[in-house]
Formats: sequence, C-alpha cells, structure tokens
Amino acid sequence: MEVKVNEISTSVNELEVVMAYDEIKPDIDDEVKKQAKKLQVPGFRKGKVPPQIIKKMFGDALEYEASEKVANTSFWKIVKDKNLQPIGQPVLSDIKFIPGEDFHFKVHYEIIPQLDVRGYKGLSLDVPDFRIKDDEVEHEIMHIKKANATQVEEEKVGEDNNFIVKLTLQRLNDKGEPYEGSKPETFDVDLDNENVQREIVEQSKGKKIGDIFEFTFTDEKKIKNDKGEEETVKEEFRYKAEVKEIKKYILPELEPDFLKKITKDKVDNEKDFRENIKNDIQRYYDQRMDEITRDKLIQEIIRTNNFTPPPSLVTSFLKDLVDREEQDVKKQGYRKYDREEAAKRLGNYAEYEVKWYLIKNEIEKKENINITDDDLMELVKKDAVKTGLPEDKLLNYYKSSNFAERLKDQKLFEFLKQNNNISKVDPSKLINTKSEENK
Repeated sequence: MEVKVNEISTSVNELEVVMAYDEIKPDIDDEVKKQAKKLQVPGFRKGKVPPQIIKKMFGDALEYEASEKVANTSFWKIVKDKNLQPIGQPVLSDIKFIPGEDFHFKVHYEIIPQLDVRGYKGLSLDVPDFRIKDDEVEHEIMHIKKANATQVEEEKVGEDNNFIVKLTLQRLNDKGEPYEGSKPETFDVDLDNENVQREIVEQSKGKKIGDIFEFTFTDEKKIKNDKGEEETVKEEFRYKAEVKEIKKYILPELEPDFLKKITKDKVDNEKDFRENIKNDIQRYYDQRMDEITRDKLIQEIIRTNNFTPPPSLVTSFLKDLVDREEQDVKKQGYRKYDREEAAKRLGNYAEYEVKWYLIKNEIEKKENINITDDDLMELVKKDAVKTGLPEDKLLNYYKSSNFAERLKDQKLFEFLKQNNNISKVDPSKLINTKSEENK
C-alpha cells in the first residue's frame, strides 16, 4: 500500500492511496457477499443466488459499490495508524477501481491548521481618545431631572424649552391649502428634544392654546438617477400647526433629599453627584476604547496571519449564530425569519470569528497564557467581598461555567495591549484621516 498526504490548503488535506488488488480482494469479496444476501432474484430464495448468476446479471457493479466501502474503511484505518486527526466529514474525491488492477482513491479531509502565528507584537495602532466634556455632564443631569420632573398645564409657551406642546399638524401645498390625501395628525412635541425641527421650537415660543402657525423644513435624500449616479434630492415640506395643549416641566433642584433618593443614599451633594456622572460616562468611554482597541488588534493580527479556516468549523459557528438570532427575533414577537438571508449576512463574520479563535489559541500556547486555580481564587476573594456570596460557591460557579475562558480572553487582551504600541489620538483626527483615505 502506498499512502501520500497532499496539502490542499492550510485547513484541507488530501489522502492519496494506492493498494494492490490482492490487498483489497478479500474485503471486496466480503462486501459482495453481504450485498448478494440482500438480492431478490426470481427463481431463487433471497440470499441463495449462485455467484455466476449474480455475475451475469450485475457484472462488476457490486464490486464497484464494494470498492467505495473498502476505501472508506481503509481511510479510517490509515487515519488511526498515522494519527491524521481529521475534523468534519471527509469526502471521497476520486476513486479508480478495475478488477485485477491496483486500487486508487483520494479523500479530502479537514484539519485544524498548524499556524505559525507572528506579527502580534510590536504593532502600532491609533485609537480614539474619548474624553468626557462638561456639556455631556449637563446633558445627563438634564435627562435625570426631566425623568423625575412633574408637569403642569400652562396657557402659554415660555421662552425656555421645558415645554411639551400638543400640536395638530396638517400638511399644506404650495398654495397654502391642505395637501391632497393628507389628514391632520396630533403629536406631543418636546421642545427640548434635539431631534425636533428648530423652526417648530422657535414658532412655538409665546404661543397660546388655540394659536395657529405655519412652518417649513427641507428634507434631503440620496437617490440614483437614470445613469446610476448618486445625487441629492431636496423636498420641501410645509405644515400648519394648531396648539391643542401646553405642559411645562417643573424640574427638581439638586438638593440633598433628591440626590439621596435617586442615588439610593450614595450621594447627598451636587459636587459628588456631578463627579459620579462624569466618572460613569468616562468608564463607558474607556470601555468603548478597549473594544475598539481589541477589534483593531484582532483585525491586524488576522491580516498578518490570514488563512483559510476549516469550512466545517465556519459552517457550525454560522449555524449557531443564525439559531441564536432566530430565537432572539422570535422572542421579540416576529414570526418570519429568513435563515438563508441571515446566513449570507453573517457568513463573513463567522469566518472572521473562527480565524481569530484558532489564532488566539496559538498565541495563548506560545505565550503560556493560562488561567490557574490561583487566578480564579484571587478573583473569587474580590468578588465575594463585592457580592457577599460565599467563596466556595463562587469558585464552583466560576469553574462550572465558561468564566475561565472569558478570564483567559481578558488576560490575552492585556498581554496584547502591553506588547503593542497603542496611541490614543483625538477622535476627530481619526475621522479626518479615514475620510482622506476614502477619497
């Protein structure tokens, strides 16, 4: 028997086998006998048809069919003897069987690629340096105030924006008449909402219940013309508005009792309250910067170590993605879900994730990045203080869940951050640089 392993790609090998006819003849004969026992030929009892009759009726067909089974059996024997470790479902890609001659067959099988991972240290990356601004703190405080505000009815809209105005809107044509086919609609308009048309806000100032005013705004949208070129189309909208109801926000003051109530007794003064808000927003920004840094590192490492991942792993991961998305969609009350469309949409992401999974495993091996019992115990002691849960129960939970893997991912990320040159730059500069690259 001659055996040769050919590399088709980093993730697919081909096993090429040549066997002498004498090697396979006993197995071929055994398979033919098994098939012959299942044959029903008129004039003979099932399984009792003489070999010469079978040969006359079927020729070499039974032997050809038996040769595929022999190839399959031989493949798995070779796999065991040579420790080939295939994954997924092997495919018989070629077979050549002629009674009395050498038997040839080829099998394609997937493997976990042996990656020589490189280029994951010493990278230079720019990431946005998100920093909290004072107006963001003020915006958040206003949001909290409005969420805890009371509303009182008013006869007239004041000069500030702390009003909700109920308006009945009627679209008008160029002649100032009701637009054909349009019907009056009533909306509650929060004048402090930055998404509300500015002309509505300005026109509402000083108005009383029953007052009528008109406003216009222009909407822009991009369409493709007859030549397939993208162009901007502007459409002007004109409306008549009637004030039906006016309510004013009565915003709470940042007094000790109010602050203690909304912070559950953690803060009782405005200075600490503002500082807490600032810290909360900055923590969110720091988390976003970490996410962007991680994504950029992964993208660059995959680019440097690009390869074709095992198709069966990608297919399996993609199926899990589609299954989870379908479950989420159905939980939201939607009945229809196009799995085929979802598979096309998520295909590249599935391949990307499988590539990173295999690459990160190799990095973890090379750099000896592991989570030990001591690592878990150190975390358990910290979390036990925070949560008040017994250390032994937390330890059992962390060991039984996938927590150790998530912790190892964090450890790998910290390693990558420490071993690469990551510069935090003004976000606007990154946006401008990207715009220049796209020109």
